[in-house]
Amino acid sequence: MGLSGSVRDLEAAGQHVAREFGTKAHGWATKDMGKMLGGEEEKDPDAERKEEERQEALRQQEEERKAKYARMEAERESIRQGIRDKYGIKKKEEKEAEAQAAMEQASEGSLTRPKKAIPAGCGNEEEEEESIVDTVMKFLPGPLQDMFNKK
Repeated sequence: MGLSGSVRDLEAAGQHVAREFGTKAHGWATKDMGKMLGGEEEKDPDAERKEEERQEALRQQEEERKAKYARMEAERESIRQGIRDKYGIKKKEEKEAEAQAAMEQASEGSLTRPKKAIPAGCGNEEEEEESIVDTVMKFLPGPLQDMFNKK
């Protein structure tokens, strides 16, 4: 009797725990365990509407997050500008623009202005070699010129 009594006590304890945690008394199975074991899922009739609401909530949260960071960045930029004004510091873009303008203004009419791109047809290596050969040919006597032209 001791053995059967202990089994009854275990069953009673199992039912008590099952009621306490909302699980089935037999086998301690839950709804989710049935799904994991290949059982059919319960179809929620409002699942599509709930998913749309969830997506809309996510979009709204993302927009709020972006707005928050935009406000924070604007506040930081105003603080940065205050520091720049206080110490007479210019933004990097402003410095570059001023340097470019000064360079262009100084280079107008100057003999030492920066070189511009070489136009097409000028400075071609093959043409330079031909012009050098032609120049040398002009200084050669007639019979030597004929000898080089026969090639």
